[in-house]
Amino acid sequence: MFFNTLPRFLPARSNYLVLSRCKHVQAARYKRSIKGNKPLTYEMAGPPHTIAHIKGWNSWNTCNMLDGLRPAETAIDDEFIRRFMTGTWHDLIASEIIIKRQHNIIRIAAITVQKISVTKMYFLIGYTEELLSYWLQCPIKLELQTVEDRTAVVFKYI
Repeated sequence: MFFNTLPRFLPARSNYLVLSRCKHVQAARYKRSIKGNKPLTYEMAGPPHTIAHIKGWNSWNTCNMLDGLRPAETAIDDEFIRRFMTGTWHDLIASEIIIKRQHNIIRIAAITVQKISVTKMYFLIGYTEELLSYWLQCPIKLELQTVEDRTAVVFKYI
C-alpha cells in the first residue's frame, strides 16, 4: 500500500535529471572547431575515461599511492619540468611531455620537430639535463624523438 502512494510524493523526472547531468562531462575533452581543422595527437584524441586502457598517463610515479612520499612536491616538480621544457624548447615540442620516475632517475620523453640544427639540438639536450638535474637534485635523462613536420603526429582533426 505504501508503494502505491509513493509516485505521488516523488516526481517522476527527478531521477532523470540526475542521470542526464552525469552524462554531460566536459573535463579533458577537446571542443570541436567550426571548420574541423583542429589537430589532435593520438593521446589527445581518446576520451578521458580511457586513461590506462587506451591512453597512457602523462606522469609515471608512485607518489600518489597510500603512504607515498612527497605527492605534492612531485606534482609541482612535474609542472615545473613541463613549463621549463616548453620554454626551453620553444615551438619545438610536437606532443605531450611524458615524465617517468624510476627510483632516483627522472626520464622525460617527448616528440620534437626538426627545425634547428643538430648541434643546437644537442646543446639544448645537455642544457636541459644539466639544469634540471641541478635544480631537482637527481639525474635527468631526455628521451627525444624527432619528426620533420608537426603533421606527422596528428592523429585526427576535429
